[in-house]
Amino acid sequence: MEIEHINEDTIRVTIENTDLEERGVTFLDLLGNQKQIEKFFYSILEEVDIDEEFQESEAVTFQVMPNNNGLELFISKGANFKEETHSLNALKNKLNQNHDQQLTDDDEDYQNEISQTKDSVVTFDSFEKLITLSKYLYLESGISTLYSYKDAYYLHIVFFVEEMAQNTSDEELAVALEFGEKTKTTPEVLSEYARTIMKNTALEQLRYYFK
Repeated sequence: MEIEHINEDTIRVTIENTDLEERGVTFLDLLGNQKQIEKFFYSILEEVDIDEEFQESEAVTFQVMPNNNGLELFISKGANFKEETHSLNALKNKLNQNHDQQLTDDDEDYQNEISQTKDSVVTFDSFEKLITLSKYLYLESGISTLYSYKDAYYLHIVFFVEEMAQNTSDEELAVALEFGEKTKTTPEVLSEYARTIMKNTALEQLRYYFK
């Protein structure tokens, strides 16, 4: 683990996959477990903030940037590191709201009103490709759920066809296929056997967490 003081208010911590393994966590654990991400962030803060300057600050913000060897964690005290940076509390609230969430009654009523849908499952061999896709694909009307299954990532996209006016489902699917591949694995198989990472709003969450 490497530590760099960007300035008096910001620390950059480079965390490799081996560092995560030593702490008994994986990158996917941090995405899917709200308590674990809180514990992880605070443990890193305690390690790098020897003088407790950041821990004593009322406002501490975090920004996570994934890379091929692990991730970079930017920790800033006082004013926000930049507009996109979210405080730990905001990140915790978002995780609690979106990960492991069930559809609300309003969502269920809305989906019941839609008579025509089309869905596809796209597989990806790296998490970075999913992050890149999220910056290009903004679903006009639909939901996306991200799974981990057999050393690959699967994105199940449901298009609400009758609600789409500007784009077609084929056009939006074509964007997804620029970064992934179609698969014969069905949503039913994923729902039963795969690990759910992000439910219903996967693309939106990817854009939120990974700037």
